[in-house]
Amino acid sequence: MKIAIASGKGGTGKTTIATNLAYYIAQSGENVQYIDCDVEEPNGHIFLKPKIEEKDTVTVGVPDVDLKKCNMCGKCAEFCQYNAIACLKNNILVFEELCHSCGGCMMICPCGAMCEKQRAIGVAEFGVAGNIKFGHGKLNVGAIQTPALIKYVKKKANINGVVVIDVPPGTSCPVIEAIKNVNFVVLVTEPTPFGLNDLELAVGMVRTIGIPFGVAINRCDIGDGRVVAYCKEERIDILLEIPHNRKIAENYSNGNMILQIMPELNEKFETLYNLINRQINV
Repeated sequence: MKIAIASGKGGTGKTTIATNLAYYIAQSGENVQYIDCDVEEPNGHIFLKPKIEEKDTVTVGVPDVDLKKCNMCGKCAEFCQYNAIACLKNNILVFEELCHSCGGCMMICPCGAMCEKQRAIGVAEFGVAGNIKFGHGKLNVGAIQTPALIKYVKKKANINGVVVIDVPPGTSCPVIEAIKNVNFVVLVTEPTPFGLNDLELAVGMVRTIGIPFGVAINRCDIGDGRVVAYCKEERIDILLEIPHNRKIAENYSNGNMILQIMPELNEKFETLYNLINRQINV
């Protein structure tokens, strides 16, 4: 079972819920893996404190030009929608940082002057955090192929247990890659105007893809009641509500797991996990 923890905006408490859900599942005796797919800014390791046992360099293919074969026709530059190739009078320039690794320039070149070389975009690290299997990606500064790194990290997902996927914030391409082929999505929000606006966008995304989902409201006792009213109107299940609590905020700031400090919240995560299981098995 693969559970994605997503949010329409950053700062809603997505990582808090993802790490503590993985912790609860592990404490229940189940085989669980936490995967941080927020590769531009992973922070699950701050709370889980894993022991890294494997580190892979992740690469993507980018074009390499053989100028001896090239006739400077410029078709590769015309084809590239990302302006990663420029055809000059006596040279072809490739801007690897802009390349999306589609391979189209190699297919369209009439001279066979384009070949592929590998460019590192980041690293994927895997290990253990107590009873939790751990994995995350770290995108290199300046790299833009976020979905490629997410795809690589997800390939290492544990197929014999529960996988909790910490998804990047928003509704863009990296998010789509992270929630692809999951069984359930928990959309984390907060009861504020910004939270509601971005929740509506996230709901539209998961409904378009067709993945079962529910909502978790963090800091549920601040703001107003419009998020709850929206969920009732749209018939969306509210799976979890976490109150605004100074103790939670202080321990989050210190990189502590909430369930280790406040075991009284175990019941809330037990309910969350049971509701997810019930919806998946309907």
